[in-house]
Amino acid sequence: MKGISIKDIAKQAGVSPTTVSFVLNGKAKEKRISEQVSKKILKLASKLKYKPNQLARGLRTGKTKTIGLIVEDIANHFFANVAKIVEEEADKYGYKVLYGSTEDNITKARGLLDVLEYRQVDGYIITPTPGMDKEIEALKHARKPMVLLDRYLPQIPTNYVMVNNFQGAYDAADYLVKCGYKNIALVTIPSEQIQMKERLDGFTAAMKAHQAPFPRKMTKKIPFAATKDEALSEIKSFILGNPDLEAIFFSTNYLGIYGMEAFKELGLTIGKDIAFISFDDHDLFRLYSPGITCVAQPIHDIARHVIQVLMNELDNNHNEINQVILPATLVKRESCSRVKSQKA
Repeated sequence: MKGISIKDIAKQAGVSPTTVSFVLNGKAKEKRISEQVSKKILKLASKLKYKPNQLARGLRTGKTKTIGLIVEDIANHFFANVAKIVEEEADKYGYKVLYGSTEDNITKARGLLDVLEYRQVDGYIITPTPGMDKEIEALKHARKPMVLLDRYLPQIPTNYVMVNNFQGAYDAADYLVKCGYKNIALVTIPSEQIQMKERLDGFTAAMKAHQAPFPRKMTKKIPFAATKDEALSEIKSFILGNPDLEAIFFSTNYLGIYGMEAFKELGLTIGKDIAFISFDDHDLFRLYSPGITCVAQPIHDIARHVIQVLMNELDNNHNEINQVILPATLVKRESCSRVKSQKA
């Protein structure tokens, strides 16, 4: 079915298409169009359910009022919640959000960038994948409004919003040691991305500060591309291969969820047999019994700052770089509540 056009509205209103265009683009006062005519046009547009062609509008105005959001995995609890709030915040400024997942794959990331470029988005919010340096440099060189989310590229000065990953992981290890646990392990992914490196560095720094043993064998890296069954198998083998294990820190919530399932399949009780902490909160961690201690990211604040930084860019403040690092919060639940005196 053919959509309603500006010409259709003009014909019914008895005015020129140019007049309709001015009114719909908020230029009625500037072009000295009477309030009576403006109201008539807007009422007709609403009645006829007129929907502007964003690409055509972009060609006329240079703005499509759309934002591109590229994340690692939109199904992930963290990214899904951030995306929802980004949509809500962007809507306050009159922007719509187009988004997609890279699955940490550079080919998919480039494909998404091509789609967003074709759609002429006004700005970009990007969770960069490994090897995305050239694409980020190109957007920066083209002076495209852009803010990185969840991580940044150390070699490229850009806007970004993320959590203090080092501090969050440090607090997790510090808490486990202070609770009296000694044989503590880290389950993570083999990634050189800055956020994962900072989590590993923070955890290691806390163990070192307490002079707690943290041999290499106590770190298990699960490939990002591993299937659920493969990840479960590796986690179970790791636990069985370390019979003296007292506590585990999972560096992402999806690994933490796999860990919960691995414990169940092994017949182990979280908190009683082995203490358990995960980076990133999740509804399952709150509802599970015992509750899972976690390092929670301030999702609402992250999303709001992302939009604020991008809106600043869209206002043509390209010379100002905004780099926002927000604190993480250790949410203490029953999964590692055993205190030192109880372990003596």
